Amino acid sequence: MLFVTWIFIISVFLYTTGFSYKLWKQNEKLGSVAVMILAVSVVIIPFFSVF
Repeated sequence: MLFVTWIFIISVFLYTTGFSYKLWKQNEKLGSVAVMILAVSVVIIPFFSVF
């Protein structure tokens, strides 16, 4: 179950990072930074709540 959880977390992180990259290319710098912070928090938060 732990493996499945990490696969899900990594897939959400990669998807969100890709969206942040697209925003950066469209010169939406502030939105890109905000989405990247969200992507990093997706990886960090499970350490405090799930594990």
